[in-house]
Amino acid sequence: MGSTPMTSSTPKDRHAALVREIREHDHRYYVLDDPIISDREYDRLYRELVDLEAADVRLRSPDSPTMRVGGQPRNELQTVPHAVPMISLDNTYDAGELAEFVRRVHAGLPSGAEVTFCVEPKLDGASVELIYDAGRFIQASTRGDGVHGEEITENLRTLRGLPLVLPRPETLTLRGEVVIFRKDLEAVNAQRIAAGEQPFANPRNAASGSLRLLDPREVDKRRLRVFLWQLLEGERVAPRHSSALDWLGQLGLPVHRRQRVCNDIESIYAALGELEAIRGTLPFDIDGAVIKVDDLAQQAQLGRTAKFPRWAVAYKFAAEQAQTRLLDIVIQVGRTGALTPVAQLEPVQLAGTVVARASLHNEQIIEQLNVRIGDLVTIEKAGEIIPQVVSVDPSARPADARKFQMPTHCPSCETTVVRRGDEVALRCPNPHCPAAVKQSIVHFARRFAMDIDGLGEAIVEALVDTQLVNDVADLYALDTATVASLPRMGKKSAKNLLDAIATSKAQPLERLITGFGIDLIGQVAARQLAEVAGTLQKLLDWSEAEARSELSAVSGFGPKMIDSVWDALGDPNQRAVLKKLRDRNVSTAQPKANTPTTGTLSGKSFCVTGVLSRRREDVHADILGAGGIVHDKVKKGTTYLVAGEKVGQSKRDNAQKFGVEVIDEARFTQLWLGAD
Repeated sequence: MGSTPMTSSTPKDRHAALVREIREHDHRYYVLDDPIISDREYDRLYRELVDLEAADVRLRSPDSPTMRVGGQPRNELQTVPHAVPMISLDNTYDAGELAEFVRRVHAGLPSGAEVTFCVEPKLDGASVELIYDAGRFIQASTRGDGVHGEEITENLRTLRGLPLVLPRPETLTLRGEVVIFRKDLEAVNAQRIAAGEQPFANPRNAASGSLRLLDPREVDKRRLRVFLWQLLEGERVAPRHSSALDWLGQLGLPVHRRQRVCNDIESIYAALGELEAIRGTLPFDIDGAVIKVDDLAQQAQLGRTAKFPRWAVAYKFAAEQAQTRLLDIVIQVGRTGALTPVAQLEPVQLAGTVVARASLHNEQIIEQLNVRIGDLVTIEKAGEIIPQVVSVDPSARPADARKFQMPTHCPSCETTVVRRGDEVALRCPNPHCPAAVKQSIVHFARRFAMDIDGLGEAIVEALVDTQLVNDVADLYALDTATVASLPRMGKKSAKNLLDAIATSKAQPLERLITGFGIDLIGQVAARQLAEVAGTLQKLLDWSEAEARSELSAVSGFGPKMIDSVWDALGDPNQRAVLKKLRDRNVSTAQPKANTPTTGTLSGKSFCVTGVLSRRREDVHADILGAGGIVHDKVKKGTTYLVAGEKVGQSKRDNAQKFGVEVIDEARFTQLWLGAD
């Protein structure tokens, strides 16, 4: 479509023509991924529209493309109820489990009923609910806990593939997935790295993190897209789910258009095979497929269990693997001084990103794999996030392949490395090792710790390399002029960072303990320790006998955890940092906890793991507020393991070992609401 000529049309006519044309280009670019004009031509049309509205504000309407980003940033997100609970899907991982699902569907319907299934990609993004009233987009919310979500309407208005007004006055409740294309993630990450910020690990993190931003103008920069996968009022417009999706597409709404209707298990297998085969060629990430009974009346007949719908199931693909050549092995020093071997690889495409590094974990794993520099290795992403080497092809080993030897000295500071007791890991014992200091500061600034926005790895590296910062306490002695002198830092960026550092002073003591990084003390134990001590000063005043006496009475604190706390408090270097933090008025107190002893979760204990729809600390707060107990790890006495997405196998193994029931987030919400 070329631009509409101005000729003798009035400004009103030209404005209407530009709105139509820009909407069409937005649809082609963000929904169909098939642009037909250049970015420069699009920008010219958009600028003309802006100029027309500036000349006559009466032309501007709420649904104009220029009105997608407006208003002031919010202070917080509000919670809204979903029209119908957004429950999770049961997962299957092999052909046998899938065949059993099909058998249960037939068993749950009248004998002889014909059943068709809709197979569609399981988009790996962030689920949302959208509402249109009389054809106008009026509300969007995150999945949240399945019953309530966070209201993100202004953020979704920035998605240019989502029409703000429909061609007909339809009232609709829709479910969809917000995603970011891989090519767009590369561009966003390049911008973040240039600004000294941490790049997003994967498209899913980018999408879910962006949705909860308080400033829609920032969301607009993230290049997000949405694809709809459910119409709650589907039976009103079509008898089948697949037909309802087609109807949404005809209405101009963004749908993925990759659903396939299947009549039996063999055709389902074929559709899954085809989808997995093209997985790497899709512009967005998928982690499997969703198989749904297509007939909406049959969906209603089948209903749901307490956890899942009986008419749908998610089929998870195996983790993507790739083969590449191992070029070298380098050592990375962590915040505790642990030395981790990291494989340097010939860059290879894997699960939507180019991978050039992968973890080899430790010396023992290298020996078990019998991996050598020069080998052809297979890599995969653990939980589809962290690349790791999983196997070696010895038949492809070159003649000059060489074994790797762990170093005897720290590659960062040249200190002789040590091994603690029977630990597998080698460690640098130097508390001032620059590499360990950098990682400890990055950890200290993490969202679940002191939450210092903008303190990414690039800035931390510059601060430590210039010796402006030698430990976490030194962050609180920085000034704007000094920070502004760092590479890629101006006065505004420096002020924003200093403001974030100053704000973090008000974090409670539990956040400081979490960020300080005491071995074996996670977020739950950090809160318990903070509640017992009350203030940072009391922690510093404890004698060893007092510390052991106080902590031995804390539920879940075993001897090794108590030893670890005292090792930190008794270490001169760590005490010195804690004293500097106290002297700079950082996180000196823990608010008094008003934890109820009765409630819907009274007498129950929970370990929460995996990727959830909201922050883990918020789930912990719900548990405590309902009279429950939070455990850092699965152990004897844990009642439930709340498992989100991408859960490590060790937690599931421990749950089986101790007889702990594994539940999903939707099931947890039922327990929390007392609906069990």
